[in-house]
Amino acid sequence: MKKIIWILAAVLMCGATRAQTDSTAVGRKKVAIVLSGGGAKGMAHIGVLKVLEKAGIPVDIVTGTSMGSIIGGLYAIGYNANSLDSMVRVQDWGYVITDKEDLRRQSLSDRQKQNTYFFSTGLTIGKRDMNAGGFIKGKNLAELFQQLCTGYTDSLDFTRDLRIPFACVATNIIDNSEVDFHSGRLPQAMRASMAIPAAFSPVRIGSKVLVDGGLKNNYPADIAREMGADIIIGVTVQGAPKVAEDMGGTMSILSQIIDVNCKNKYDENLAITDLHLQVDTKGYGSASFSQAAIDTLIRRGEELAMRHWDDIIALKQRIGIDESFHPHILQPLRPKVMTEKQRVLSYTFENMTPQAERFLRQKFHLNKKEGHDSIDAKLEQALTTSMRVDLFYQTAECQLVPDGDAVHVILSAGNRKSVQLHAGMRYDNEEYAAVQLGLDIPFKTAIPVNTDITLRLGKRLKTRAELTIHPRSFTRPTLSYEFSRNDVDIYMKGDLAYTILYNQFQGEFIPINFNMKNFNLQFGLRWDFMHYRNKLGSEDSPRVTLKNEHFISYRARLNYNSEDNWYFPTRGTRFNAEYAYVTNNFAELNERGADGTLLDKRTGMSDVSADWRFSFTFGERFTLQPMLYGRLLFGSFIPPVFGNTVGSEWFGHYVEQQMPFAGIGNMEYVDHHIVAAQLQAQQRISTNNYILLSVAGAQQANQVKDLLDSRTMIGVQAAYYYNTMFGPVGAAFGYSNHTKKAYFFLNLGYEF
Repeated sequence: MKKIIWILAAVLMCGATRAQTDSTAVGRKKVAIVLSGGGAKGMAHIGVLKVLEKAGIPVDIVTGTSMGSIIGGLYAIGYNANSLDSMVRVQDWGYVITDKEDLRRQSLSDRQKQNTYFFSTGLTIGKRDMNAGGFIKGKNLAELFQQLCTGYTDSLDFTRDLRIPFACVATNIIDNSEVDFHSGRLPQAMRASMAIPAAFSPVRIGSKVLVDGGLKNNYPADIAREMGADIIIGVTVQGAPKVAEDMGGTMSILSQIIDVNCKNKYDENLAITDLHLQVDTKGYGSASFSQAAIDTLIRRGEELAMRHWDDIIALKQRIGIDESFHPHILQPLRPKVMTEKQRVLSYTFENMTPQAERFLRQKFHLNKKEGHDSIDAKLEQALTTSMRVDLFYQTAECQLVPDGDAVHVILSAGNRKSVQLHAGMRYDNEEYAAVQLGLDIPFKTAIPVNTDITLRLGKRLKTRAELTIHPRSFTRPTLSYEFSRNDVDIYMKGDLAYTILYNQFQGEFIPINFNMKNFNLQFGLRWDFMHYRNKLGSEDSPRVTLKNEHFISYRARLNYNSEDNWYFPTRGTRFNAEYAYVTNNFAELNERGADGTLLDKRTGMSDVSADWRFSFTFGERFTLQPMLYGRLLFGSFIPPVFGNTVGSEWFGHYVEQQMPFAGIGNMEYVDHHIVAAQLQAQQRISTNNYILLSVAGAQQANQVKDLLDSRTMIGVQAAYYYNTMFGPVGAAFGYSNHTKKAYFFLNLGYEF
């Protein structure tokens, strides 16, 4: 009974809201809000809406273009100004306006790829990609719109079915015509209206190819008039007209071309506007999506509207209401889709194989029993990400269809990818330029299987092929083969001692490969063959005998990573540990002469290594990162190729066993046992600028019992980095008592 009363109350409230915003119910004029395009600058619309609500201005019609269509469309379905303010502030716009995958629930190897390659795209060979045509396909934007418009994702009449009648504008580039959306799927209409040509892929509907509506009608006041508006309140965010002196570069010229083309109908539409509010957005552009920019733009919109407060209040008389009139502000009567869980009645899988459906049900524990599952925005995103990453679908969509107090979940897939292409580039002052390409090729099998091919071009050449089976459980058996041609400089006390040129052939079989969120456990067998080509060095360089040799090792690895950022974490933990037993005949590490004669019979070598890093943040920008790490080698014989090395910025940068050490660059051999500690202070300046200060200490010895008796290695380092979409760009300066020399390192791009 109580439930029926609540339902009736909701219906009555909805009816009352529509009645009080209906101009015919109070004998007043119809009011329209018109919101222009402008990319991120359109955040200022929210500030203006706040003041209009405060003033008690009723809204009967909303029209918009580009960002104005997004703000206006959400306002029309029930998001008031405060809801919009909260929504835009919690978004990770750096993720939303790109095609990056949300890999928080994917494997560590998938996350590593995302932080190695700056470019990644899926290709469907033999089939036309209907999402092509722009640098950004806009899948994350489409996914966000789908979530925000829950309950309004079917084909609707925007005048009859939305809380406030709405329309938005797109441009059909087939015939350069204006397309006005008065009906259809709201998320699709919003996505089409903001599809900036070349930046975002167009939206294809039937024979139309739709891009940003600003090219034809960036301020659609005429549409509001056609919809019956008597009073038009318009908000624009365009800057002052540019002059010749402003044309100083490619981007300024391109921006001017867009601005000039967006002048269509602009003056005519301003002429029919009753109150025009032009927000000052100087200093900000279409891509200014930082938190500081959003805060400033919303504030500027609010401040501008407050300066026109008297004009807004005076407008009430023209509307036909007095100063005391305050309409009911629309509030969503549906669940808060961005934060709350919703009960699931059923799952429907469209354009997917039965095997794909079973995979998703098992991976995400999707219960077949009605009403026992729940879903929120994070799970929606994880489901569509898995469809693209694990199951190799080109597109994926999760639609929630309300049914009472619960929802039906519809998962729709596009074409299967033929390949996923990755590309990465980097430069540093030690190895110079390098390029790495990756290719994921899925097999059309009942159980997902894919091949990962990697090619690295540079001073160190590498080719790698990896075959991975993705059964429905979280284990992924893997078979890999790698060839690398290494050109490695070995330093002694900061001076170049010699250079080793060698080829390494490596095969590995990992039958046990458990993957869960942030966690990976592997057990496997590895074969290595070292073919030494040359050793170049001075006469006084250490005499190291190099001969071709092979090794067979048993390995166990444990990786855990809950850090929130791969390069500049502010919270979370990273832990890696590995044990390897190295032999050359499956049991022992015997030494043989050039003719194959057995010279010495030895037990295998044991290799134990680990590193453990924490991140503690104080305030919003300062982070302390203590780290412990080390590597211990046990056995009567340690092959030089497995010896401990330190130097550079990252673990395993030049050779697999390399460990970083503040103040030491390149690569230096150290004793067989080393334990180290590092404390790094990370200060974020503005959005993507970082200053890093590090101090490290280490003990090394050839016997464990002598570790505490050895001289302590100490190093210090200061670095500046700017985090770009192409990877970290910056430089480091350091000094250590091991090399007794200053160290400088310049890095551009992701590490590989």
